[in-house]
Amino acid sequence: MVDSSRRTVLATGVAAAAATAVAPVFAPAPQATAQQILPAGAKVGFYEKGNVRIRYGEIGSGFPLLATPGGGLSSRMAVWPNAVINIPEEYKNDFRIITMDQRNATGGESTGPVQLDNPWDAFADDQLALMDHLGIRQFFFFGNCIGGPFAMKLMQRAPQRVVAAILSQPVGHKPDKPDFMYDSGRDNWAKELRTRRPDVSMEIIEKYLHNLYRVQPDFVYSVSRDFAKSCQTPIIVLPDDVVAHPLQVSIDIASLAPNAEITVFPWKDPADLKARTINRARAFLKRHQTA
Repeated sequence: MVDSSRRTVLATGVAAAAATAVAPVFAPAPQATAQQILPAGAKVGFYEKGNVRIRYGEIGSGFPLLATPGGGLSSRMAVWPNAVINIPEEYKNDFRIITMDQRNATGGESTGPVQLDNPWDAFADDQLALMDHLGIRQFFFFGNCIGGPFAMKLMQRAPQRVVAAILSQPVGHKPDKPDFMYDSGRDNWAKELRTRRPDVSMEIIEKYLHNLYRVQPDFVYSVSRDFAKSCQTPIIVLPDDVVAHPLQVSIDIASLAPNAEITVFPWKDPADLKARTINRARAFLKRHQTA
């Protein structure tokens, strides 16, 4: 059940829609590249485990915040300067920001197998292994776009580690365009991947996309609605309403998860409303900060 205050917030949104244990070793990145990706003073490094190699960046200090940028399967650090919220810039004075190129992202430098079995778990494996590498046990999570499914899978896999999460414009299933994410991956991400990885056949890629987006063809793809009902992690949802980020999915997350809240929608314009939303999300995290 949704309590009265949450019902009010959800109704407002719908109405508006109708309106270190292991010290990190950093490899020096080319100066121009580092400046383009992250704010001045950031460090960019690589973590390797078996046949997986992850590029990541760090800036700031304080309680750790793992932030994954948007872009679907092209989620990589380079998109932060043009993101709806540039987390490394906005929150660098509040938290220790850790961000990363996701495995095999277009234009990124993280690589690994195209894992057919449980592909959402493979992303979670990379994210948790990176935090282990940095000696971080508990952390906040910010996920933009595909970061919504990442967040839900992480909270399922490691509920004691994710202290609180922000889901910004989460990806999810849109019933009238059920194959939008599958088609986008096949028509865009897959073509670029095959130029770098000719060993990966289109047959493998299509199976991979099927397992990402068609095995659980509902909600946020990575977890079920039943899991959302049981998820105790504090969550704040910043909704969107485009084909890849359906408004109803954001409302469903906030309605199902017992400790979830949602902002008004739309929130990105005007600038003062966007600023208040960013501040609300910052305050939400600080409320849940542990020692």
